[in-house]
Amino acid sequence: MSANNSLEDTLVFPSELIIRGGQVPSGRVRVSGAKNAATRLLAAAMLSDERVTLNNFPTKIVDAQHKMHFMRSLGINVIADHAMELVTVEATSVQAAPVSSYNVPIRTTYLLAAGQTARNGIARIPYPGGCKIGSRGYDLHIMVWKSLGCEVLELPDFIEIKGGFVGGVIDFPMSTVGGTENALLCTAVAHGDSEIRNAYITPEVDNLIELLRRMGASIEVFGNSLIRVKGKGGLLRGAPIDVMPDRIEALTWITLAVLTGGTLRIDDVPFDHMEIPLIHIEKAGVDLYRNSTSVFIAPECVKAGYLQPFEVACGTHPGVISDMQPFYVLLGLMAGGTSQISDYRYPKRIGYVNELNKFSPGALDAQEGRITTHGVAKLIGTEADSTDLRGSMAMIMAGIAAEGTTKVNGVSMALRGYNDLVGKLAQIGIAVEAKYS
Repeated sequence: MSANNSLEDTLVFPSELIIRGGQVPSGRVRVSGAKNAATRLLAAAMLSDERVTLNNFPTKIVDAQHKMHFMRSLGINVIADHAMELVTVEATSVQAAPVSSYNVPIRTTYLLAAGQTARNGIARIPYPGGCKIGSRGYDLHIMVWKSLGCEVLELPDFIEIKGGFVGGVIDFPMSTVGGTENALLCTAVAHGDSEIRNAYITPEVDNLIELLRRMGASIEVFGNSLIRVKGKGGLLRGAPIDVMPDRIEALTWITLAVLTGGTLRIDDVPFDHMEIPLIHIEKAGVDLYRNSTSVFIAPECVKAGYLQPFEVACGTHPGVISDMQPFYVLLGLMAGGTSQISDYRYPKRIGYVNELNKFSPGALDAQEGRITTHGVAKLIGTEADSTDLRGSMAMIMAGIAAEGTTKVNGVSMALRGYNDLVGKLAQIGIAVEAKYS
């Protein structure tokens, strides 16, 4: 294994993809470890000075690369093995001095606070970046740190957290995945007991809780929204864990096969976490042939030759989560009639719709909280600009299905959530040209 390679050192990613439309995927593709679990497990590994091993890790996604790069700048030994999809972390020490750059374009930078604060009594973290899909401030994270006895300063280049974590009550005014993850990391190493109320426990949060328990944390979960933690008052031990398969990636490949009339076997599908999302696809007229871990999609799975119009409301797990919204929009374009996709949790997540509409002008209407599709739509290649991670992937998929050539700008957005995307597309017969600026 090598801790340093050109990709990780320079952090250079493609800026655009050129896609020849009309390609039909075929073959077999395996779902990688979940981005929304892997990057959280990385942060948890900072809570130990022993080795933490993360198996099934999506080592090539942009968010993971940026987080590993920043952790190395803190003096942490992070080794990524791309071939084995394995990351080992040994945080024997974490420097307290400022790093050279706090320009880290990912949203979950707040998770880097717990490991620094537990060791040094001070943490300096980059301001959260990531997708602009509506108001997603960091006030709830400041609430977490202050509720546990820390002082928080918002400085020009970074957020500074000072003090030692002391057990307390964290009562979120709204359910929040990121806030729950941050609270879990901080309370696990706090002095004293804590209670996290109105928590949001997703499958990825369960994966994080499993690692923290393996590392020695005492965590009790009650129902879907209450967590009690007995703080260890110090660092945890090392442990191994498997990153759970990515349910959003699994839905992506299913959607691509339906959209293009492809023939795909998709392996390592986390069916236990996708029951309701897949029910919606089946009700729209798609037969899903599957066993316990794989699903097979072929043109014959679309029984009527095209999908049936549907209505989907995006919200919280176990339903259709907001990150899945763009893929139902694509499916709506393939339905014979008008479909509606609502999003109650992130109603402003419609920025990508104007770009996606370029593939079939007039086929999409959007207002805050609701997107309407008019199908069956004919997709024509175009030039589109990425606006967010999943919207960017939807444009790439539309380009694959469209007639003609498509250019998608800002594709590093999609690479934030898909491990070795260009390589996986090639594996199923889809050739794209990556360009760098």
